[in-house]
Amino acid sequence: MTKGSKMSWTVEILLQGYPGKSKYHGGLGWSTVALARGPAGRIALLDTGGFGARRRLLTQLEAAGVAPEAVTDLLLTHLHYDHCLNWPMFPKATIHAGEAELEMALALPDGDPLYPEFTVRELARHPRLRRLRDGETGLSGIACFTAPGHTLHHLVFVIEGAQRTIFSADVAKNRAELATGRADMTLDAAAHAASIARLNAVWREVPGTVLMPGHDLALTLDAAGRMVPHGQRACMIEAWFANDLDEVSRFDLTEQGLAGGGAHHG
Repeated sequence: MTKGSKMSWTVEILLQGYPGKSKYHGGLGWSTVALARGPAGRIALLDTGGFGARRRLLTQLEAAGVAPEAVTDLLLTHLHYDHCLNWPMFPKATIHAGEAELEMALALPDGDPLYPEFTVRELARHPRLRRLRDGETGLSGIACFTAPGHTLHHLVFVIEGAQRTIFSADVAKNRAELATGRADMTLDAAAHAASIARLNAVWREVPGTVLMPGHDLALTLDAAGRMVPHGQRACMIEAWFANDLDEVSRFDLTEQGLAGGGAHHG
């Protein structure tokens, strides 16, 4: 933990990440977005989610008592579409993004399946863009380090507070990747395995540290070193298969839904 309250942050999940992929409709892109409140009235978002998350993100911010104009900082782990698209929602925020990640994304041809080219180009021209390298972010109590694999220049943010938080996004997207040391969707499997090992080591440096993966619930470690999820997963799809608009099929996509058969009608 850090020295004194002047560097102390509190972090809460706004959008739950989901540990799944769509088989027939492309990536789900349901990624974790967190809200951090820190010294001198700073309010930061850790990643911003994909375009489909905008309404839910606004609802969650309102429930947290935060207007989009009050957000002072956006910290982006990487520039895949499901993590970076919503920075234009925050007109007064300084945007903190990895310099190497940004330069790599700018060099890609249009049409890349993961990098939103127009968003990346506008981001590079943003007047309040702060380009990050390993080390300090310029925000007291928040540091970052590069963890390659999912992207070559993916950043991890370490946020100091009464409860230390690591926002790892897609270095380890879910608890299965943390437990096995192997990752789905990687550019370099060996580098990715080393990044997961480093992430696990940093997680264990300070007892009680909260780890926020990109596509899972927040996690802490118990006394035996076992991963303990925070809260309960909530994920449901509503569908209309019949000719009656009032006949709705609801699919619970959580562990509880799996145990109960998954689908409900009403």
